[in-house]
Amino acid sequence: MKILALLGSPRKGNSEILLNKAIEHCQKEKHEIHLIKVYELNISDCTACDGCKDTGKCIISDDMDNVYPLLRQVHRILIASPIFFFGIPGQLKLLIDRCQCFWYEKYILKKPIPEEEFKRKALIMLVGGMKKGQIGITCSEATLKAFLRTINVNEHSTISYLGYDEPGSILKNPDLNKDLESAVVQLLKND
Repeated sequence: MKILALLGSPRKGNSEILLNKAIEHCQKEKHEIHLIKVYELNISDCTACDGCKDTGKCIISDDMDNVYPLLRQVHRILIASPIFFFGIPGQLKLLIDRCQCFWYEKYILKKPIPEEEFKRKALIMLVGGMKKGQIGITCSEATLKAFLRTINVNEHSTISYLGYDEPGSILKNPDLNKDLESAVVQLLKND
């Protein structure tokens, strides 16, 4: 099974810890994992030029050229992100915005990504520093859900943690390993 792991955080911290632990659980089954640290990519912003309107292909050439095929080919997606101002970081949002070409392809040109022999699924992992930041989880999940739906990943689950601001503080959560193991088992299941 091909798995894409997207790290949305621009710093080494709790989101990276979550993603690495989820990847460890996936590696027990010897899956093919493609890790993308979004902040390392050179991605231009979507300028709403409509260059993809007639073809479903973005006319901007940059590091997204390597991301688009993965978004089409993978069977599972792991996304780990911090919550910044009740949303996802700009680097991850930039990647998502550049998927406007998928939106045109699916909804305007009516050429959806071919369905695999089994469902494509995703696991969203969110972490925020505020203890009462539920709105950040809601807003971030809404953005990620719209992105996943556009690329034909119609099933996802979300695990979230609030009140973990300092890098590494997520490791103090006594349920972390159990939560992640359970979420990854569900993600890898072929229903």
